[in-house]
Parts: sequence; C-alpha cells; structure tokens
Amino acid sequence: MPNVPIIDTHVHLYDPARLDYPWLASVPAIQGAFLMPEFDRARGAIAVEGIVFAEVDAAPGQELDEARFVDELANEDNRIRGIIASAPVERGAAVAEDLERLAAIGRVKAVRRLIQGHADPAYCLTPAFVEGVREVGKAGFAFDICIYHHQLASATELVRRCPDMQFVLDHIAKPPIAAGGREPWASEMRALAELPNITVKISGVVTEADHANWRPDEIRPYVDHTIECFGFERVMFGSDWPVVNLASSYQAWVEMLDGFLAGVSDTDLRRFYRENALKTYALANA
Repeated sequence: MPNVPIIDTHVHLYDPARLDYPWLASVPAIQGAFLMPEFDRARGAIAVEGIVFAEVDAAPGQELDEARFVDELANEDNRIRGIIASAPVERGAAVAEDLERLAAIGRVKAVRRLIQGHADPAYCLTPAFVEGVREVGKAGFAFDICIYHHQLASATELVRRCPDMQFVLDHIAKPPIAAGGREPWASEMRALAELPNITVKISGVVTEADHANWRPDEIRPYVDHTIECFGFERVMFGSDWPVVNLASSYQAWVEMLDGFLAGVSDTDLRRFYRENALKTYALANA
C-alpha cells in the first residue's frame, strides 16, 4: 500500500433517494446509495485523508441540488475536501448565473460537463460550449474534461483556446484498452501535454479494459505513457469509485498502481497521491 497520504481526486457519491440519476438504470451493479460508509468499506485498510467529489450526471436541473447535497455530506465528514459540480456550460455566457450559485458553496472547486456521450467529436468546440467553459475560468473554477479517446484532439483544442484557466483530464481520456489500441491516443496525449494548463487524473482506467479478464500488464503501458508525457508534476491519483467496481475493487486498483510506481521517489509519490490535488483544486491543506 502507498506509504504517503492519499487524496482521492475522483469519488462519486450518490443517493437515488435524494436525486435522480437516469443513467444508473443501465448499470445495475452500482445502483443504490454509495456514500461515505460504503466508501470506507471499499477502501478497507487504505488510508485516504481526503476526497474530491466528482459530479454524477444527475438529472437535468438538479446540478445545484447535487452540489448542495454533497456539501451537506461534507459538513458531516470533513474528508470531503472539494466538489466538482456540474453546470450547463453549453448555455454559453448564460451559465454565469449557475456558476454564481455554485460559488456560494465554498467547497466547489471545479465544474464538469460530460462530453463523452456526444456523437460529434468536436461537440466541445461549439461556440457556446467554449464560451461557457471560459465563464467557468472567470468564476475561478477549474474544468474537468471527461471524454473518450476519439474526442481527445478536440479536447486539446478546447484547452488551447482557454489558456488562462486550469483544466483536468479525467481517466486519461479513456483509451481503447480492451481493443489494445494505442494510436492516435498516445500521440494526442503527448500533444495535450505540451499545453501547460492541464493536469491528468490516472483514475479508474481498468473500466476501459475487459471488465472480467483484464491484466495489469495491459493497463501499465497507458499509465506509464501518461506519466512520461505529463511528469509527476501534472498527474493525480483518482479511483472513480464506485464506477471502478465494474472492473476492479478499490483496493486492487490502488495496489496495482502502487506496484507500477515501485521505485518512484517519495517526492513524486506525494505529488501523485496528494500535493497535485491540493494545488490543482485549491484545497485547504488540512
């Protein structure tokens, strides 16, 4: 197990008794409530000093309710250090009203609006979407990018068009691990790394492999390439719990990464597991 403090930068918490999550109907394995007691059972002996909540694609119109719900949870459990909220950035400049409401919740540190489900790879480059993302930056938030690998070139252009704000790439852009594909994902990750205003989460990558039959040696080339491109100054640990449960336990995910990072300096391990999270999401160093 890692011998440095861990901040998990990508944890989903949800309760269908409080909010609506239509997408859960398609994944019965992770239906139901997944809150901090369930998280603690999942992490077992792994010491996690803090988490960053990542929005869970609640039903349209419930984005602010979701952020407020998680803020309530954080009042009861101070390990919830930050919130990545959802906001309708596709509204362009009009999203400023939503961002103002989110800003009233001090734990909101970033915004995410799912891109992965849109058929057009260039969806995130529509004028309104770009304008809305710029509003996120003006509000002082980072923007989390959640895409599939075939959308990576467009996401890179989005980052390029918004040089004055911080971006975070979730799940190393979900490469085609199950199919064994490396290109053009590998080249496009290298191109993205040339832009200074983005950090990458190595989070829940096993869900892009064959859920039942993946092996660590299938995952490692993608993790290694990401670290090679971005360096330990711009990569962060995330679990993607409980979505990771579709392919791995929480503990198995951490143990595998710990094995990949054997021999890495304590300084770089602290960057990966903790320090970069504090910096990227402007978390209190409690």
